[in-house]
Amino acid sequence: MFKKILIANDGSEHAKKALAAAIQEAAYSRGELHQVSVEEDLPKYAATVGETEEVKEQRNGYFAQINKEAVAAAQTAGVTLVPHVLVGHEVETIINFCKEGDYDLLVIGFMGHSRIFERVWGSTSQNLTRLAPCSVLVVK
Repeated sequence: MFKKILIANDGSEHAKKALAAAIQEAAYSRGELHQVSVEEDLPKYAATVGETEEVKEQRNGYFAQINKEAVAAAQTAGVTLVPHVLVGHEVETIINFCKEGDYDLLVIGFMGHSRIFERVWGSTSQNLTRLAPCSVLVVK
């Protein structure tokens, strides 16, 4: 049984399915459930400071909504979910967070927002599966 579970959530449909599986596993195993969302770097060549601030504000609102929905879904199942939003490269950030937090299960969706072809395994989920320091559950 998994005692410390991490769900990677980018808000995509596959991430929502992965969230449901992570909540179910946490409820079954009475494990600790955390969620990580990764905000990729802000534009480096913005025309104005206001443009950068606008992008940051939009992303903060997006991740706040993802967290709100995830916490509510977990509470419905009697599970406490601790959300985290980090900045950086998706794969590197999630792998480092997973190592530092000593998680024993990483739950991810089959593909996220950046899919190129339908039903093709996304490169982010492939890399997370390959590099994760723990067991990985890939949810389709």
